[in-house]
Amino acid sequence: MNKAILAATLSLAMLAPAAAFAQSGQSGAAAGAATGAVGGAIVGGPIGAAVGGVTGAIVGGTLSQQESTRVHQYVVEQRRPSVSYQERVVVGEPLPQTVELYSVPADVGVKTQYRYSVINNRTVLVDPSTRRVVQVIE
Repeated sequence: MNKAILAATLSLAMLAPAAAFAQSGQSGAAAGAATGAVGGAIVGGPIGAAVGGVTGAIVGGTLSQQESTRVHQYVVEQRRPSVSYQERVVVGEPLPQTVELYSVPADVGVKTQYRYSVINNRTVLVDPSTRRVVQVIE
């Protein structure tokens, strides 16, 4: 039992630099990794921390606050129709094929492979290969 507690403590200590980096707002993936690792450690100990960290990095926000603002401004200017969607829009969940996805042009100043849609009047960033939501931009 003591080994498990020690291992969990060490795992969290190793994540401190990542958590500090994530708090600076520089990387959504780092923030997702840190959050996922802490949550995983609480639920599943050291192995949960490792799995949670990887999963959090994958589904963590992909754009910085500044980039999100630029994309949101662009989307508002485009006046794309908002899709009414009865399900909760959740990061990591796929959207149906009926939801149209749009590209973010390079002149917006944000380099991303993701597409966007407007769902329930909210801008949503989506991985076009899986149609999974990667970020909801407020």
